[in-house]
Formats: sequence, structure tokens, C-alpha cells
Amino acid sequence: MITYQDLLSVPNTDKDRIDFVRKVINWHKTTDLYQNSVLAYEYDGRQNRTILQYRKLLYTISGQAVPDNYSANYKLCSNFFNCLITQQNQYLLGNGVTWQEETTADSLGKDFDTRLQEAGHEALLSGVSFGFWNLDHMVVFTPREFAPLFDEENGSLSAGVRFWQIDESKPLRATLYELDGYTDMIWRNGKLGEILNPKRTYIVSVRSSEIDGTEIIDGQNYPSFPIVPLWGNKHHQSELIGLRESIDAYDLIRSGFANDLDDASQIYWTIQNAEGMDDIDLAQFVQRMRTVKAAVIDQNGASAESHTLEVPYASREALLTRLRTDIYEDFMALDFRNIQSGGATATQIRASYEPMNNKVDMYEYCVLDFLHSILELAGIDDDPTFTRSMIVNVTEEIQILIQSAEYLDSEYVTRKILTLLGDGDQADEMLENMAANELERGGLGGDSSLDDLEEDDDIDAQLDELEGSL
Repeated sequence: MITYQDLLSVPNTDKDRIDFVRKVINWHKTTDLYQNSVLAYEYDGRQNRTILQYRKLLYTISGQAVPDNYSANYKLCSNFFNCLITQQNQYLLGNGVTWQEETTADSLGKDFDTRLQEAGHEALLSGVSFGFWNLDHMVVFTPREFAPLFDEENGSLSAGVRFWQIDESKPLRATLYELDGYTDMIWRNGKLGEILNPKRTYIVSVRSSEIDGTEIIDGQNYPSFPIVPLWGNKHHQSELIGLRESIDAYDLIRSGFANDLDDASQIYWTIQNAEGMDDIDLAQFVQRMRTVKAAVIDQNGASAESHTLEVPYASREALLTRLRTDIYEDFMALDFRNIQSGGATATQIRASYEPMNNKVDMYEYCVLDFLHSILELAGIDDDPTFTRSMIVNVTEEIQILIQSAEYLDSEYVTRKILTLLGDGDQADEMLENMAANELERGGLGGDSSLDDLEEDDDIDAQLDELEGSL
């Protein structure tokens, strides 16, 4: 394992630092963090490795295995992993972050909520993602491109190397991030590494003029390392761990079911007096019957007879259903099939969300720790809150609000009802109209009220004149 202390022990020469960065990249690609991230990224993109690498085999009489190139070989990749981590991430972050101060959102950048969702999805996918606070916006790094260097003494992230290469024939680029700045490096084809840009501070002040152009006049760094890890769970591991086997079983059974249906839709044959044919010969016979619809049997007295086959499916359907249920239960996710009927009550819906709530509560603590560190780097003092995205029984929820209206603030009830109806953005306008109508009903608006006030002013003037004459 390579740590931050290993970086501190490297001699301060360009060659030694370049060699160290290349060593960090090579080491990082061998770690469980990197390899699990690559694997989870494949499952997130419906490129499930196990089913895609599965090969059907035939065995000869001698026991030799050969590829089966004759029967159906469907490879159906399920989308469980993407659905599950997307559900958990959007359940918490789908509505963005709510800040106590109005200026916080502008200070963090207009795309901060989008970047946070990106970081959250990656944290669940890989176990961790890395948010780089770059002056006025956040950039997200994944473990597939960023090698962290943790401090041996306190476990904090204190340095790291971001690397990328668009193709093996293209140069390898890397950036070494340290507490006091960052250094860009490059390895060109067939050449040793070199410094592309010397170490620079994270925050620079520049001056521009028509004569001198643009020049850096000052630079400074952050009070702490500007790259913050966002952990997806307390175990610091990908959500695919422990779930992959169930997904693989589902894919293999479903693909095998499709293969059997395809094969069974054809006629199968029994051949008599053809003892000299081995498994390969039989497979070639079946393939020929499928293509040219005819075959020659050259053994003396041999004959072929066609048959059809009914494939049993009840047991497979039951197992697929059981696997699907187990996957959702193990992930503590919400299976929408349980509440997709319109008759589900509010209590039933809330009960269905309870496992997800418990899991997201733990995930929320990870996100809050991450946000507090980002706020500290940005010099912002605020507390984030979240509004979770839930399915509700709208009719029942509105009835409960109306029944409780006399005990609640009218503005709260109005906003809540409009939100349930999907018109939450019209709440301010609706409240203004209600306030105006209330004033009119109270006799405090209209021309008649103004006339009455003018008459009162005339009476006061007459009284003043009478008192003066006395």
C-alpha cells in the first residue's frame, strides 16, 4: 500500500516525483478499490461480466470440452444494479439540497446539485467518489481515474493522483494533487515522463493588460486538502459486493430459459443404428437440419425420427420471482410492484418505504459529512437538509391535511396541498391572492373605505375650527 507518508519521503527532484506518480498509478490499478469500481461500472452499464463471459460447452465421449456453436446462447443482462443505486441516490438527492441561507446555492455554483447527484451515484457504485472543490464549483473524480493517498496517522485523504488516457496509443496524463498545489505530468509514446506544468497553487490572482498580457501576481491554497471523499456506506465498499451473485444467478437462469425455449421451438431428433456418431456429429446433424432442412445418414440401416418438446417453466418462473424479491430485500430497496395498484393506502406506502428509509438514513450521514467538508473549503457556514422523493396516496394525504387544517398554519396547509397536486411552484402566487381576498372581505380595501377615511378627516377639521373659535 502506498500512503501520503511515502510521498513525503520522495526526493524533491522531477525524475523522482514522476517515477513515484507512475508507481502510484500502477499500484492503484491492482487494488480492490479500482478493480471493484471497474466491475461495478460494467454492471451499472448493463454489461454484466459473468453472463457476458459465459460459454456453453459440449463434451465428447472422451470427456473433452469444446465450444457449443450450434444451440441458442442468449446472454440477457438485467439492469438491477443501476435501478437499485439510482433509486437510493435519487430518493435522497433527487430534489437537490435545501440551504438555510439564500446565498449558499449561488456560492456553490449553479450545477452543484447535479454534481452532487453524480458524486452520490458514483459513491454507491464504487464505494467512494471524490469531490474536488475548484474555487467556485465542484468537480467529481471516480476511483477509476483517481488514486487516493491517505495519511497513515489519522486516515485522512492528504494527496492523490488523477490519471487518464483515452487510448493505449495516446499519451498518459496525470496530475499530482498535494496540500500546497498541483503538478501536471505526461508520458508520451515511447518516452519517459516529463513535467507538463510545474506545481501551481489552487487559487491564483491574475492581472491583464494590453501591453503585458495576462500574468499571475499572487497565489494561495486552501486551509485543507481540497479533495474530499464521499463514502457510499460505512463499510467503504461498492454496493455490488454481496449483490453480484444474486444478479448473476438471475441472468443465468433467465438466459438459460430463453435458450431452452429457442431450442425447444425446433424439432429434435432420435437417430437409430448410428453408434459411430459422437456428440459433435450429432450437433452438426441438428445444425444441418435447421439450415437446409435435410441431412444424409450414411450408416447402414440408420434412421432419424423427429420429436417436439415442452419446456417446463413454472419452477424457473418461481425461482426468478424469488431471486427478484431477494435482491430488493437484500438491498433494502422499494419494489414498486408491491404498491403499483391504486388501492394502496398511505400507511401501506409508508411501511413499504421503511427499509429504504433506514438505509438512506445511514447514507445521508455520509453525504452530510461530505457537504460539511466542502462548505468549509468554500468558506460557507450553512446546514444542508434534504426532501426525499416518495410516492404518496394523494387523495388520502389531502384528506388528512384538511382534517388537521384547524391545528396547522394556513400557509403550510396550502403549500403542502399544492405540492401534492404537483403545483408547488404556484404556492406564492396562490397565497398572495388569498391574502388580497381576505383584505377585501374584511372591508379594508376598495374606494368606499377611502371615502370613509376622507369623511373622518373633514370631521376632525371642523372640530379643530370649533375649538379655535371658543
